[in-house]
Amino acid sequence: MATDYDELRNDVKESQDSSLEALQSANKPDAQSVIRELHETDALDDAMVPGGEFVNEELVVQVIPQAEDEFTCSSCFLVRHRSQIARQKDGHFYCVECEG
Repeated sequence: MATDYDELRNDVKESQDSSLEALQSANKPDAQSVIRELHETDALDDAMVPGGEFVNEELVVQVIPQAEDEFTCSSCFLVRHRSQIARQKDGHFYCVECEG
C-alpha cells in the first residue's frame, strides 16, 4: 500500500478544525465599543504626564521679544547674541556652532 506523505495526519486535521471553530465562535467586539475604548484612552493620554500624574492646570509663559543685540540662527533656530554670528547669507544669519 502506498503512503501519501503530503497528506495531513488525522490528529493535525482535527486540531486545525477545532482551532478554526474556536476562532469563528469567539466573541467579536462591536465597532461602537472599540470606538468608545479608543476615545477613553485618548482622553486619559491627554491628561497624563510622563510621571503618571494627572495635571489639570494651565501653563503660563511670558514671551520676551528678541533684543537688539540678538539674532535667530537660520539653521538651529536658537536666539543668540550678535557676537555669535558666523556668517550672513541672503538676510539669514548663522551661528558659530552651526557653521563650526
